[in-house]
Amino acid sequence: MSVHISAKKGEIAKVVLQPGDPLRAKYIAENFLENAKLVSQTRGIFYYTGTYKGKEISVGASGMGFPSIGIYSFELFTEYEVDTIIRIGTCGGYSNDVKLFDLLNVENAASESTYAKFAWGFEEDILSHQGNIFDIINETSKELGLASRPVNIHSSDIFYRKDPAVPEIAAKYNCPAVEMEAFGLFANAKQLGKNAATILTVSDIIPTHEQISADERERALKPMIELALESALKVI
Repeated sequence: MSVHISAKKGEIAKVVLQPGDPLRAKYIAENFLENAKLVSQTRGIFYYTGTYKGKEISVGASGMGFPSIGIYSFELFTEYEVDTIIRIGTCGGYSNDVKLFDLLNVENAASESTYAKFAWGFEEDILSHQGNIFDIINETSKELGLASRPVNIHSSDIFYRKDPAVPEIAAKYNCPAVEMEAFGLFANAKQLGKNAATILTVSDIIPTHEQISADERERALKPMIELALESALKVI
């Protein structure tokens, strides 16, 4: 057991899908994995391990923001010897350059956050995906006929902000959308020599206030989940 995950050694697979929401992890386990077993529920953060097409995969939540995904991904990489984490989540579009339901494969995450600097001494304000899982996701999306798009993403500490303008760092690195975890995940993976990727579904367009309805979310997220699972098979 680690500090924040109560699974026993050997109960977490080498590849982990990591949504932010614990209930989304539960949904994936119950609807996409076979023989899924709940292996940790400390602090209400669910982790399950089961099989997908005969291969062992775990799915568990990261929570929201760099501090949370920083803790969970670090403990998965170090305490449970996980090799690959695929973050799957939603993001908000800064303009009509992206549309609702678009599938994004994050190439680089740019951030004003000090997380990477003070955790690991990384001075960069943009970090790339780690390992070969990004390329595997691109290849798999083509095989599945999915139009996933490689992009830079803005990873922000801030959900609500006073200034509605696109943040300077997002403009600097041509980031069409924003989320809150990829930069922290990539930083940990870089420090530890692990594989890390982030796949996102565009759930809202910030300037126009368009958003995927609650009824549409299951349909909207299914392609992202299947892409992550099919990609995971190739690294196991």
